[in-house]
Amino acid sequence: MSKSLRLSEKWFRRGLWLVAFVFASFLIGLGSTIVGDLPQVERVRGIDDFIDLRAAQPLRATIAASEATELQAARDLDQIRLQLQAAQQANANARETFGNWLATRRATAQPDQDPELIARTKALDAFKQKEEQVQRQVSAQQQITLDARQAEQRARTALAELERDAQVKLEAEYRRIELRVFLYRLALTLPLLVVAGWLFAKKRRSTYWPFVWGFIFFALFAFFVELVPYLPSYGGYVRYLVGIVLTVLVGRYAIVALNRYLARQKLAEQQPDQVRREELSYDTALARLGKGVCPGCERPVDLKNDAIDFCPHCGIGLFDHCGVCETRKSAFSRFCHACGTPAAAQSADSVTPPRADRHTM
Repeated sequence: MSKSLRLSEKWFRRGLWLVAFVFASFLIGLGSTIVGDLPQVERVRGIDDFIDLRAAQPLRATIAASEATELQAARDLDQIRLQLQAAQQANANARETFGNWLATRRATAQPDQDPELIARTKALDAFKQKEEQVQRQVSAQQQITLDARQAEQRARTALAELERDAQVKLEAEYRRIELRVFLYRLALTLPLLVVAGWLFAKKRRSTYWPFVWGFIFFALFAFFVELVPYLPSYGGYVRYLVGIVLTVLVGRYAIVALNRYLARQKLAEQQPDQVRREELSYDTALARLGKGVCPGCERPVDLKNDAIDFCPHCGIGLFDHCGVCETRKSAFSRFCHACGTPAAAQSADSVTPPRADRHTM
């Protein structure tokens, strides 16, 4: 149709389409903001909303206390191990010294050194006792650490069981929230689709068609982008069923529309040639001729063939001759391109002898 429009009209239409897209973009931005805020209607849930707090709180307290005890025991154990190393080193040094002295004592065999021998032996026993005492402290701290770790493990096992049950309930609640948010989206989107359908059927050719098409684009975006991707899954059944229903509805509409179109075309082809040309709009006829198809039946026609004046498929007149200058021209033209005679004057002259004389010549 653009080939039949005036140059200024083409640019005006492009500008109006730009208005439609800009209007749709602002509507889409507003709608996306509203839809994005819909999940905030629902309260954010956590696992503590579904866990048995009376049983979980003592377990959590046990875990916290066990972790603190284990941490403190580990710190004390590090200190005591340092003390153990010092005691072991002192004991080893004392034993080495005693060994050296004892070797000297045997070499000299002096009886007056027997009291010193006894004293040194007692000192070695003291070092050994100190080492054993520190070793017992190490074992005690290790036992404390082990008890704390085992208590923590028992508490964590019991708490994990409670959390598993709570997680199942939380996931079920998430599914319910997802469904409710989807219903909110659906309640917002369906009226938009209904209004868009009514505007498409009744107002798409009205004076304010840019706003009509802008709203239609917005409604389609809201459906396919803001609603369809958030369909509840439930194993894919919902998505597949919705896809089947939409396919059936669109397919049925396409089939019905095709049958109606074919019926209208069949009925139109039975009308007289003049009536059919009058029912076709000037812009529609020129647009179809520009595509190389018949304006009446939309089948391909070789319009460059000078011998073809009528459509070989439906019989509608494609070319005639000017009633004044006899120039071959399009039957849908409003003026003769050779002499400028209006088509109304040509149709009045078509009953006069000139066209008949042309056939007799």
